[in-house]
Amino acid sequence: MISRLTVMTLAMLLTTQTFAQQRLPTIPPDQYTAEQKKASDEFMKARKVPVFGPFEPMMYSPDVMNLARSMGDYLRYHSSIGNTLSELVILVTAREWSQDYEWSLHYPIALKAGVSKGTADAIEDGRRPTGMSVDEEAVYDFTTELLKNKRVSDATFNRVEQRFGKKGAVDIAAIAGYYGFLAMQLNMARYQSGDGPRLSRFPE
Repeated sequence: MISRLTVMTLAMLLTTQTFAQQRLPTIPPDQYTAEQKKASDEFMKARKVPVFGPFEPMMYSPDVMNLARSMGDYLRYHSSIGNTLSELVILVTAREWSQDYEWSLHYPIALKAGVSKGTADAIEDGRRPTGMSVDEEAVYDFTTELLKNKRVSDATFNRVEQRFGKKGAVDIAAIAGYYGFLAMQLNMARYQSGDGPRLSRFPE
């Protein structure tokens, strides 16, 4: 026999899960305001796909959504460090924030872009990857230091500057910052990642 306390506990869990799924529910396009419709049209024009992923909860503030999309147009596709290394930065950032959707989306993209499976899996486990190229090591160290220490050492900065220039250093920090911003939006909204993998949470 199930006790009344057990029933209440289960009900509370179901309520919590329902709330988690609906903190910022996706707005159906036919319910967009004029401002949201304009932002959605601009998104479609730039990305050739409807609003998706982290941009869905941001549609509650369409100017923020559109500005974020615009910044991402450069950082994801046209940064000065190239797509392989930018995807490496994205994986490190998604893992630092334990952001399931961001990870599940970019893990296969990173592999296709040239990040090795061993490197990606090590990042998922919270380990420093072995066998990285010199460029990957420089970018990995720069990103990891910036996310964990909130600073970058002179030695690490100098390695990046010598290889990618000052623009490269700015771009790496921008990619980490941008995908950290998206992760914050997704985590705040409790955005559901569907059937994608759930990352383990690192100890505080």
